[in-house]
Amino acid sequence: MTQEEKYYLYKEKNFFQRFFGHLGTVLKHKRYVCRACFKMGRYFQGIFHDLSKFSLTEFAPSVKYYSGRLSPNAVDRKINGASYAWLHHKGRNKHHFEYWIDYSSSSDEYAFGCRMPLKYVAEMIADRYAACVAYNRDEYTKADAWNYYSRARHLIIMHKDTRAVLEKALRTMADEGEDAAFKYMKELLKVTKGSNYTAEELGLEEVQIDKAE
Repeated sequence: MTQEEKYYLYKEKNFFQRFFGHLGTVLKHKRYVCRACFKMGRYFQGIFHDLSKFSLTEFAPSVKYYSGRLSPNAVDRKINGASYAWLHHKGRNKHHFEYWIDYSSSSDEYAFGCRMPLKYVAEMIADRYAACVAYNRDEYTKADAWNYYSRARHLIIMHKDTRAVLEKALRTMADEGEDAAFKYMKELLKVTKGSNYTAEELGLEEVQIDKAE
């Protein structure tokens, strides 16, 4: 099956299959986010993660385009040119790096990534891990979150300190497993109290990105 064909798999399911399929995926995703957040000591964030997904703006199109093989937002974007569910979602959930992109006052760049508070970086790591578990199912491996991120890392607009922490955690997950990555983040959260930090203060090297990758 080609990638193009996967975008239209939602047509093979009836409304009830799509409704309960999407609901089940969201709840499974939240369960794994909770597991990860709890291991990092972020109980409140784990419980209240992604509640906007139950809003009509996000839930309705996600049910319409649910197939169980691709994100409904990706299908929506492919068919309609944009996913309003995603635009709604990223503007309300601070664990997405896209939330932190702003216009630049410099003539050298159009937009830049603000440094994300570390507590939201932790939730972003939990989110990426849980999404891979939910969508990859039996084929999930501990390297999936890093592999997914690395495919487009040279295109992502993200603050250098946030990127350094994210990449360190995802590489730790890929090499040593999920619990090692969560333990690493919990230690950073304890040191920084979840907010101010720099890569240098955390002993991390600045990530060099080749834009031509």
